[in-house]
Amino acid sequence: MARVYNFSAGPAVLPEGVLKQCADEMLDYAGCGMSVMEMSHRSSVFKGIIEGAEARLRSLMGIPDNYKVIFTQGGDSLLFSTVFMNLATNGKADYVITGNWAKKAFQEAQILGDAAAVASSADRNFSYIPDCSDLPIRDDASYLYICENNTIYGTKFGELPNTKGHVLVADQSSMFLSEPVDVTRYGLIHAGVQKNVGPAGVQIVIVREDLIPEDLPGVPTMLRLRTQADAGSLYNTPNCWGIYVCGLVFEWIEKNGGLQAMGERNADKAKVLYDFLDESSLFSSTVDPSCRSLMNVPFVTGDKDLDAAFVKEAAEHGLVNLKGHRSVGGMRASIYNAMPREGVEALVSFMKDFETRNAR
Repeated sequence: MARVYNFSAGPAVLPEGVLKQCADEMLDYAGCGMSVMEMSHRSSVFKGIIEGAEARLRSLMGIPDNYKVIFTQGGDSLLFSTVFMNLATNGKADYVITGNWAKKAFQEAQILGDAAAVASSADRNFSYIPDCSDLPIRDDASYLYICENNTIYGTKFGELPNTKGHVLVADQSSMFLSEPVDVTRYGLIHAGVQKNVGPAGVQIVIVREDLIPEDLPGVPTMLRLRTQADAGSLYNTPNCWGIYVCGLVFEWIEKNGGLQAMGERNADKAKVLYDFLDESSLFSSTVDPSCRSLMNVPFVTGDKDLDAAFVKEAAEHGLVNLKGHRSVGGMRASIYNAMPREGVEALVSFMKDFETRNAR
């Protein structure tokens, strides 16, 4: 069967060249006679893999030396708790609620301490980013938390919030490595790699070293950032295969022009789809134009039966995983780094045909 255009929000499309290299090296990585899946995480071979991956990531993002890079497990859902336990030194933190994931992070923080929502776009089903130029951030809040790109609702912060001197923490899962980022503007960035970087099962944490507590009485060992930071992400057995694939994707991004080129390509792809949606008489975007994501594009026809027919027919034409999240309905096209422009063009071509056949 020919490969389809996979618009899944995650796990998501990976560069075809990376997948082929994984296949080529499956039984014998770099002449060591075994697969990465089989080797010890304490071996010199894997040490080269994880250190190489970190070095490439640091180069791509311009990560300063005073930031630690941690490859961890447990999903972003566990990091919601980990972030609060480690960074909310006085048990207080403020949150901007722009979708399900920011809401879940906020709810986890509420379990553990004093978390306050200082802005929300829930009043319009998270279809916009609230004004964050003058937030009522509490003076004693340890940090301000945002989900910078909202996978489900298709919104993205055009400008970072005015933190009023507070540490900024960002979940960047569905935009990670899709454009240049000034790491120094954040105290901590965390991202699940299954959206844009690798297979499910790896989370990347980039955290300013002075924010990592030396001791956290009462906090389990594996929930302390210091544990993995001091051990080079090797305190316990990591997701060796996932980290290996991430390293290959980092290399692929390098070879394709780095983050500047990724950002330009992603903006170009998104424009193809948004331009059609803005002109269409059948399909419409669900997001305020001022804060549209370049990665996740929800759209609807306004008719649930027609939406379902579109998703079914699109899949028959090799355009898969377009069903929207239940919170929004309709459709959603996730067009991450590895989605070629040709995939977006094929989607728009099918949408035009579908519109002609279902004109109102």
